[in-house]
Amino acid sequence: MDRSKAVEKIAKVFRQCGYEGTTLSLISEATGLGRASLYHHFPNGKQEMAAAVLEHAGKWFGENILASLQGEGTPAERIACMGDHLSQFYDYGRSACLLAVFTLGESDQLFHSHVKQMLNAWIDHLTVVLAEISIPAQQARQRAEDAIIQVQGALVLVRVLDSTEPFERIVQQLSVKLLEPIRD
Repeated sequence: MDRSKAVEKIAKVFRQCGYEGTTLSLISEATGLGRASLYHHFPNGKQEMAAAVLEHAGKWFGENILASLQGEGTPAERIACMGDHLSQFYDYGRSACLLAVFTLGESDQLFHSHVKQMLNAWIDHLTVVLAEISIPAQQARQRAEDAIIQVQGALVLVRVLDSTEPFERIVQQLSVKLLEPIRD
């Protein structure tokens, strides 16, 4: 198995167990690789695996989520495209957020700046799209932050309620909520 495929499988373990709950045994089971093979691909162990997972997620996020916001089309079309990609990234609400997983416990100290950079990039890209429809900068940023809060909150509800409906509803409503006219 190549490193890229291993990283995808390792990401699933981190999403399910968190950084501190993820063990080499769980990773070995998920990837089918023994400890020696894991250390061959990731000489620095679990921390390097987590960094590789974040790097992989960041690359995917940039190529899909952020690129859709910078792409062609109206702001509503680009936000809808972002929503489609969010659905893929979170397996339609069935997968926990990797960024959230890496903000807890020891992993926050290790990966805080990387997670912060990714979230700020998402907020910044959304803010730019909203500014295109003349939403003032401060309000655009607040709407972008609120949208991410709603997505993250929906992911929590999905896990607790065992239903993807809250996530699906939030993703479907993103364009409407983000682009609603400014009220006086």
